[in-house]
Amino acid sequence: MNHFASFLALLLGAVVGSFLNVVILRLPEEKISIVFPASRCPKCLTPLRWYENIPIASFLLLGGRCRTCRNSISWQYPLVELAMALLSLALFRRFGISLAFGIYFLFIAALLPVIFIDLKHQIIPDRISLPGIAAGLVFSFVNPFLSWQDAGLGMLIGGGILYGIAAGYYLLTKRVGMGGGDIKLLAMIGAFLGWQSLPFVILSSSVLGTVAGVGAMIHQRKGGKSMIPYGPFLAIGAMLYLFFSQQILSLALIWLNHS
Repeated sequence: MNHFASFLALLLGAVVGSFLNVVILRLPEEKISIVFPASRCPKCLTPLRWYENIPIASFLLLGGRCRTCRNSISWQYPLVELAMALLSLALFRRFGISLAFGIYFLFIAALLPVIFIDLKHQIIPDRISLPGIAAGLVFSFVNPFLSWQDAGLGMLIGGGILYGIAAGYYLLTKRVGMGGGDIKLLAMIGAFLGWQSLPFVILSSSVLGTVAGVGAMIHQRKGGKSMIPYGPFLAIGAMLYLFFSQQILSLALIWLNHS
């Protein structure tokens, strides 16, 4: 039964990942619906038949090319489907069949498009973060792992911290170093994970962002003017905390006791 449930969790994640690919493609375009028209080739716009829209499998069976126009299909599609499938399985192993699984499945399904959209367009759509903030607060009333007080503080402190950092950076440099999308994203993360998650999420995202920033400086050869999106690192930090919060808090307590 456990193996079958794990398979269902993988399947659910892959199917939702297929839909998330549509979200990633269409959501940045303000006037395009994420529901209509049905899935189609982004190059020749030919509607996909059911057997061309099977998560992961269709990409492999088609050899990574559209059946009609033979243009190559982006590796993003199977990558997103596989990532959501594995994250769904990890959530099932963490929470089992429970309300918490459903809550954090939606949370992960919001973070994954943020990563890919921000990497490609340098934006975090309000249509993800603002409903996400509201959802995190509402779910906190039934979330067995989070109180509504912690969720509310997480939202306020998360948004407030990044707003303060962004404002301070602008005052010092007269340049915009962080967009409003990052501020709203951290508010959403705080609403879902509570204020306790914020130190780790900010620290880990800063470390990851710094490493990526050094790589971007070398690759782009623009020095301090190199630009990389920060949202993906916030999202990754939030996922790490979601799955490893107990270990992270234990290590933090050990460090505090020895400092």
